[in-house]
Formats: sequence, C-alpha cells, structure tokens
Amino acid sequence: MDGIAAKHRVITFDNRGVGASSGSTPTTIAEMARDGVTFIRALGFDQIDLFGFSMGGMIAQVIAQQEPQLVRKMILAGTGPAGGDGIDKVTRITYLDTARGLLTGQDPKQFLFFTRTANGRRAGKEFLARLKERTNDRDKAISVRSFRAQLKAIHRWGQQKVVDLASIHQPVLVINGDSDRMVPSKNTVDLDRRLPNSQLVLYPDAGHGGVFQFHEDFLKRALEFL
Repeated sequence: MDGIAAKHRVITFDNRGVGASSGSTPTTIAEMARDGVTFIRALGFDQIDLFGFSMGGMIAQVIAQQEPQLVRKMILAGTGPAGGDGIDKVTRITYLDTARGLLTGQDPKQFLFFTRTANGRRAGKEFLARLKERTNDRDKAISVRSFRAQLKAIHRWGQQKVVDLASIHQPVLVINGDSDRMVPSKNTVDLDRRLPNSQLVLYPDAGHGGVFQFHEDFLKRALEFL
C-alpha cells in the first residue's frame, strides 16, 4: 500500500463491524458491496480504482456490476467469481488451518496464504514479520462473530449461481498464486477468461497470499496497470 500510495491517493477502510468500524458485519457479499458504495459516495468521489483482495475482490465485482460509473479500473487478487468451484469450502479449510496453527504454535495465515514448500514457508515468515512493523493506530482484532459472518458471506458467494461478467468492461488486473487453497486458483483463471478486458498473472509456487509473497513484482505491475 505504501508503494501504491507514493503514486496514487490510497484510501483503505474497515468494513462494517470490522476493526474501527461499528455495526454488525453483513453475511452476504451484496450487503458488503452496498456498504462500499455508500462509503465511496459519502467521501464524494465520482470515480475510483478498486483493489480487492480475496473477499474484497468479490465485493469489487459486485460494485463494478451494479455501479459501473463509479469504477475506472480494478485489481482483483486471490479471488474468484460467484459460484466458483471450491469457494464454498473456505469455511472448512479456514477452521482446519486455524486448528493446525494452534496445534503447531504458528499463525494460521502461514498455512492459509502460503505453500508448504521451502519458498512458501520463508515467504510466509517474512510476510508475518512485515505485518508487525506498524505499531501505532493498529486496528483491533476481528471478533469471532464478525469472522464467522465473513466466512458465511464467502460460503454463500461460492454457492451462488454463476453470474455473467460480460457487463464489466473496465480494465481488470486478475492476479493470484498458482496454488491457492482458499479460493482455488482455477477460479482466478476462470475470472480472467470471463472478463472482457482483463489480464492475468499467476505467481509460481504461491498460494492465496501471492501478492504478499511477490509484493515487489506486484507493486510494479499494479502501478503500470493503474
């Protein structure tokens, strides 16, 4: 984000019920998208670029479909289309890897976001160390209730009927690792295939956190794309 912010104005926000935002976390991607649009309009923007990672990429797709005039370009990372194969298994995978982390004394993101190869393990440790660099004004940890609501929203997204994405004409950079377990990488490929104006990047030996593992390369691509 710092690298993108050096060239562009970047605004990050906490969804309803998460971090510093009050309220109850929605249990559908559509509700989250409505919140996103409300936030964008409350700030007075007529048009923005959207960067959505994982669930955020699902939210971004809905915003682009329902409010196309608001979106200039999109970067969708570690995500997939509604009804994507295997997305509805995210709850089971998340709980299993959370238990795995507790049993091994490791952060679950090491298992959820990265491969178990030597490269993946090293990248995971470096990523987790970077997360701790900021010490001031950190968001409070997500509540169990909000965490479950998010998982429910993603699960429902995975069970939805397949949606026609041909109406999304904005330029889209679709990006992921080639071994994503949370949102299986074939969904990223499918997303690129179904979007009329997209380009695809798959990072080798990388999982759900591919953009974090290859953050330097991702930054260059993102700035060039924007």
